[in-house]
Amino acid sequence: MSMPTFADVQAAARRLDGIAIRTPLLENPRINDQLGGRLFIKAECLQRTGSFKIRGAYNFLASMSEADRKKGAVGWSSGNHAQGLAEAGRLLGVKTTIVMPADAPALKVANTRASGAEVVLYDRVKESREEIGMGIANKTGATVVPPYDHPWILTGQGTAGLELAEQAKALGVTLDAVAAPCSGGGLSTGVALGVKGIMPNATVHAGEPAGFDDLARSLKSGRKETNEKLSGSICDALLAPTPGDVTFPLAQQVLGPGLVVTDDEVLDAMEVAFREFKIVVEPGGAVALAAALTGKLPVQGRTVAVICSGGNVDHATFARALARRI
Repeated sequence: MSMPTFADVQAAARRLDGIAIRTPLLENPRINDQLGGRLFIKAECLQRTGSFKIRGAYNFLASMSEADRKKGAVGWSSGNHAQGLAEAGRLLGVKTTIVMPADAPALKVANTRASGAEVVLYDRVKESREEIGMGIANKTGATVVPPYDHPWILTGQGTAGLELAEQAKALGVTLDAVAAPCSGGGLSTGVALGVKGIMPNATVHAGEPAGFDDLARSLKSGRKETNEKLSGSICDALLAPTPGDVTFPLAQQVLGPGLVVTDDEVLDAMEVAFREFKIVVEPGGAVALAAALTGKLPVQGRTVAVICSGGNVDHATFARALARRI
């Protein structure tokens, strides 16, 4: 499989035209004054289903043959990918089956079903979602739609970066750097392709939670590194164990050094996003913003954009973030 390109992101943008919301690029003068530069937020938390995931899922299903679409699609996810794939299936008339953990938030399961997907629940301690999903695919002929490690997925996600660069250009702004949250690397590598196709001198970085910074360590060592733990961060959407086979070689070409932030820094970023930018951001969606606010992604004297990738946060976690200011 050849390496995805900017042209592939442009093709994905054409498929997504009228489907994906062209989410706004936000700026706040007070935050700019505090940071000594210009910080823009690409608010993908306002995307359909509350995260960027519909971009990749829809691009994947739209790229399949008509014959394969008739056989359906199967995926596994505890949240955003599930909702994105289910909604993409509804829009394209593709039957989707989503394998979700039995302890997934009830709202995410309900939203996935509301888009018409069949939800298969499993015990995440005793069962393998991959085995269950592959079993369904083998039995029905359905196509497996992975959460990040596929060219159609990452180029679909890359349309967020393409839009971001186009929006900045329309404002007469040249970006010095862009950062996006990272789990398996589909969003960050896709965004890099989209941004660099328009602003080749911008550096693009992946943001990760401390302890789950496998991509940052992999970029440093030159080989795929693995996280020691599978859980233990509030950034539940970003806990992939290791970079993807498709995304990592691309990351080595298009990404700058990784950015690593703590859970406390993420909670602070969620609070700032709500107070100053009036948006609701989930923990995993706030890591790139946290990197900018803490100076790990320098903003002083520069023009920087970050993607807030999702807003599907439970009440208790959001209340915890807002309480940081009290």
